[in-house]
Amino acid sequence: MPAPVNVFKEAILDGQMLYGLWVALASPHAAEVSAGSGFDWILIDAEHGPNDIPLIAAQLAAVARHAAHPVVRLPVGETWLIKQALDVGAQSLLIPMVETGEEALRLARACRYPPEGIRGMGAGLGRASDFGRIADYVETANEQICLIVQIESQLGIDNAEAIVTTDGVDGVLIGPSDLAADMGHTGNPRHPDVMAAVDALIRKVVLLGKPAGIMTTDPTMIRLAREAGACFIAVGSDVGVLAKGAQTLLAEVKKG
Repeated sequence: MPAPVNVFKEAILDGQMLYGLWVALASPHAAEVSAGSGFDWILIDAEHGPNDIPLIAAQLAAVARHAAHPVVRLPVGETWLIKQALDVGAQSLLIPMVETGEEALRLARACRYPPEGIRGMGAGLGRASDFGRIADYVETANEQICLIVQIESQLGIDNAEAIVTTDGVDGVLIGPSDLAADMGHTGNPRHPDVMAAVDALIRKVVLLGKPAGIMTTDPTMIRLAREAGACFIAVGSDVGVLAKGAQTLLAEVKKG
């Protein structure tokens, strides 16, 4: 029996439009509720959300019965951390702040077993191989791993072609907030210079033959990303939905 098919990877490589939700509450219950809400994918965030490997593993298990595909964003692209995330069952990883082709290649190799990469043998101890019950997991896993790298700095844009064309990089997600800060427009991702940079970067990624994505709650940015060719877009977060929903509920009750 081979490794499970990565439907998210298949869909973005096919250019299908997928909508996602950022999940940062570090709660299996919140992740499960989010995954059952109709989104195509969710992002389990360990960069800014208070997540660790056991919490990520619990959330992956909690969402398994839902169709929304879980992507895991690690805080950094350390080889040992990538190995642990994959072994607990993540098939799709998002690595933040990738700025060079050399870094992209190191990440791609960390995600794959030899000879394509350097991922350590040991998945038989974890969920990835159904605890050793997927007999040919090691032989088939590389094809199903999806590595998304995040470009969110001017240096990353300058090196975009080298990053995007790296073997083993399956897609690129643009981070407009960090990009805005790096461009001198902290807190203002809607600045015309930032919008133009995002538009140009998405078009470049697509032209180079890789799927492009973005995380933004701004309707103008969402429209720009779609028109530029982005095919996986996160449009909100569990934190934002909860905060806005609670405030709206209270306001409506008080008004009534």
